[in-house]
Amino acid sequence: MRDKDDVQHVVILGGGSAGWLTAALLARAHHAGEPGGLAVTLIESPNTPPIGVGEGTWPSMRDTLRRIGLPETTLFRDCDASFKQGSHFHGWMRGASAAAGDHYRHPFTLPLGFGDVDLVAGWLQRHGDRAFADVVSAQPAVCAAGHAPKQATTPEYAAVANYGYHFDAGKFGMKLREHAIANLHVRHVHDDVDQVLSHDDGDIAALRTRAHGDIAGDLFIDCSGLASVLIGQHFGIGVRSQKHLLFNDTALALQVPYATPDAPIATETISTAQSAGWTWDIGLPTRRGIGHVYSSAHLSHDEAERHLRAYIRRTGGPHEPGTPRRIAFDPGYRERFWHRNCVAVGLSAGFVEPLEASALALVELSASMISDEMPATRAEMALVERRFNDAFTYRWERVVDFLKLHYVLSRRDDTAYWRDHRDPATIPGRLADLLTLWRHRAPYRQDFFRIEEVFPAASYQYVAHGMGFVPKPSARLRHASAGEAAEPFFRETAHLARRMLGALPLQRPLIAHIHAHGLPRA
Repeated sequence: MRDKDDVQHVVILGGGSAGWLTAALLARAHHAGEPGGLAVTLIESPNTPPIGVGEGTWPSMRDTLRRIGLPETTLFRDCDASFKQGSHFHGWMRGASAAAGDHYRHPFTLPLGFGDVDLVAGWLQRHGDRAFADVVSAQPAVCAAGHAPKQATTPEYAAVANYGYHFDAGKFGMKLREHAIANLHVRHVHDDVDQVLSHDDGDIAALRTRAHGDIAGDLFIDCSGLASVLIGQHFGIGVRSQKHLLFNDTALALQVPYATPDAPIATETISTAQSAGWTWDIGLPTRRGIGHVYSSAHLSHDEAERHLRAYIRRTGGPHEPGTPRRIAFDPGYRERFWHRNCVAVGLSAGFVEPLEASALALVELSASMISDEMPATRAEMALVERRFNDAFTYRWERVVDFLKLHYVLSRRDDTAYWRDHRDPATIPGRLADLLTLWRHRAPYRQDFFRIEEVFPAASYQYVAHGMGFVPKPSARLRHASAGEAAEPFFRETAHLARRMLGALPLQRPLIAHIHAHGLPRA
């Protein structure tokens, strides 16, 4: 029987980026280690290494790290971090080379004037011969030139151009662990869990560890990764498969050295379409993280590895880069993320594929909502459970829609993989309805009505118009007032791009400066 109803102790199963980010956010917000504060314990198996390939983040990570008190200088010095300002897509439209124009960018900075005027109508009227992102944002010019998004004098976590990070995921998890234990009073139990113990009503009572005995708690957070020990194995909450919509189910990952130590560091994730998937290319200061994600139903593992090796050779990597690590996954997300006194965060909650780096962003969103709505009592937990499940079912659906958009709009016809992605049976109804509306108008804010959308309407514009999907002429689109209203924003964007290119340093020299001197504290 329970002797209390208050939620006083949170137990997190699993480390890595998901577990330690969640632990740090909860401990910082709820005053762990102080009288009356929330106790936070993280149990981490010494025999289960983290996946360690989630190397890209969104700009939201800046606020997350600021909230937990981790200095940005520390991130760069200890986690092999670099700046990420968006994604650069190659070969997704027709499969042609980038030189033939088959490339576009999805920058992190919103278009200047977004929401104030119809930028898409103005672009089509006056600058339709140029890439949409180049006209409405200064950031593509900054990325193309290899410049960083801030100066050496810009304070920590502040930005000139919006940015997230690339980093070594293994080092990031270790730094979060060190910070959470030393500074945020998170109790760390390095042990294996052999049994899940339950109360009579079905709630989890404790986790039985091999060397530390039973660790009781009031709320349990499952960060055990693909194994999903609590929400999946113990509670039997199933996965809503998305493989009928997004076909990729395997990834090959390699760490590749630069040809020279002073080689430029890409300031965006480079995503290159392949015959049955795509390759990611992430630039860190000491190496590149390169991988190939693909559909095993459309491509053999040996063929996928040949494609990966060919890409590495073509982009200046070594002829024999080593043996890639193969990671299999079943694209999908939980039918429920919060069940009774257990909530799943990270890979235990779901994973669809690494396109657009949504995995860590969903960890941040999950941990933040748990922290913001932390129930004071077990009776309140049922209310929070319903709110959490509603919010994250919606968010995962939006992730699937946005990722599918990249495939649906492709005009590639060279393989069954790309043709199958355009089969109406594989397009979510929500996305199909939006595409119908967007035939005569651009995506806009009212299409995505929640305050904290995973991807804003501007992101849909960058991808849709970058891939050549534009509204058909209509009275509103043709009216001269649209071009007149948008043109001042276009001129200011061009002026801003020139100023940034003249003032912002290249990425590698700035990172070297951070390592040597640090960034000013905010």
